[in-house]
Amino acid sequence: MRTYDLSPFWRSTVGFDRLLDLVNDTMNDSDNYPLYDIERTGEDQYQISLALAGFSPEEIIITAEQSTLTVEGRKANKGDHNYLYQGISMRPFRRVFNLADYVQVKDATFDNGMLKIVLIRELPEAMKPRRIAIETAGNDNQQIEQKQAA
Repeated sequence: MRTYDLSPFWRSTVGFDRLLDLVNDTMNDSDNYPLYDIERTGEDQYQISLALAGFSPEEIIITAEQSTLTVEGRKANKGDHNYLYQGISMRPFRRVFNLADYVQVKDATFDNGMLKIVLIRELPEAMKPRRIAIETAGNDNQQIEQKQAA
């Protein structure tokens, strides 16, 4: 994998700290556990699916903050097992997803070892595009026409 030096961007930009931090964190994220998919299910809807075999819903914590979604999991007890081979990872994890503005968690479901989190982007009414009516000044137009005729 290549390594990138972002220092020229830090020197020549102002106010892009969060964006550069995101790029830097993405390049340095080598932990790919647990496996996950991010899917666009509609124009303003998304779904994150995490493969969490061996975990129960009680062992998973989902936290939504202003611009991040955090999913954490920790097995309650390891139990007294005598594994000959253990290929299913049960290690604790913490996965953080950065959310765009106005993206909110709608709901989360856990079924057959898959955690599915539905996200929706809801723009406030003030941010949505709106059509502006154009009013005509009826009296002013008549006066202009009368002056031109005279």
